[in-house]
Amino acid sequence: MKPTITDVAKKAGVSIATVSKVMNNTGKISEATKKRVLEIMKEMEFQPSFVASALKGKSTYTIGLLIPDLANPFFAELARSIEDRGHNLGYNLVICSTDYSMEKESKYINLLKQKSVDGFILASGFENIQLVKELMEEKTPLAIVAREMPALEVDTVSVDNFLGGYLAASHLINLGHKEIAIITRDVWSNRERLRGYRQALLEAGIPFEEKIDVVEETSVECGRKMAGKFLSSARRPTAIFACSDSLAIGVFHAAREFGLKIPNDLSVIGFDDTPWAGASFPSMTTIAQPIREMGLAVTDLLVKAIKGEKETKQRLILLPKLIARESTVPYSGR
Repeated sequence: MKPTITDVAKKAGVSIATVSKVMNNTGKISEATKKRVLEIMKEMEFQPSFVASALKGKSTYTIGLLIPDLANPFFAELARSIEDRGHNLGYNLVICSTDYSMEKESKYINLLKQKSVDGFILASGFENIQLVKELMEEKTPLAIVAREMPALEVDTVSVDNFLGGYLAASHLINLGHKEIAIITRDVWSNRERLRGYRQALLEAGIPFEEKIDVVEETSVECGRKMAGKFLSSARRPTAIFACSDSLAIGVFHAAREFGLKIPNDLSVIGFDDTPWAGASFPSMTTIAQPIREMGLAVTDLLVKAIKGEKETKQRLILLPKLIARESTVPYSGR
């Protein structure tokens, strides 16, 4: 039998009203009492009725997070930082992985609406702009992370992806590379990285039309396949920029299959600076995103919107950083 609020109050030695105040984070309660009630709630595995609270017009203290791929270490780290911040602010997190599918995006949004979540955080890869507009029209608290929607007035936290792509290509150009390929994906963040890559090559007078390949998934296997296509061509690149660390790891695998050594035969640079980058062999040069800072900032923006503490929308653009490791070296000729 599931424990009730009465059971929690009895075991904690407080009134039902006190437990309710702890649940709703209202009223004046000592930190010691609050801590004791929360510990007992956890010990008894007490789950408040969020649906009942919603019907009464109260907050359910739940946030819906939609991400495209939880298996991707970038999104896993981002989700963790959002969950940590949400927990500290008294909110639970429901995570849905959409697989870059607009159908799943719509399905999960409707499902979470039925659960009466207080607001939504939509991560990079969310392409259903019409659905975003509908949420805005409904006055649903909403925030976007790891991508931008410049045409909409919505709270946004992202990294300067154009600059990141520019830094990656410029790093390879400064090392003397001219045959620089790029592996990317047709999503907003990667499109911006591709634009930055093109700008750097354009400024250096390096043609780029035949050195671009677009993958269907941001996965190690797709990175391996696309890198293999480049490495088997007559004009094999001396460097490859992969628009994620996952894709870059795939390039590492392909290089081994072709008997090439990184970085002596092929320089490789990734994007994100996930744990994979530092753990790879050789260690991976990459463009670091401030992942944890992005998660904390977007959660703060959403919670303020839920509480009605802000009227204007904010667009925060954080700066990427080049992390030079062992997978890129100066071009030595062939």
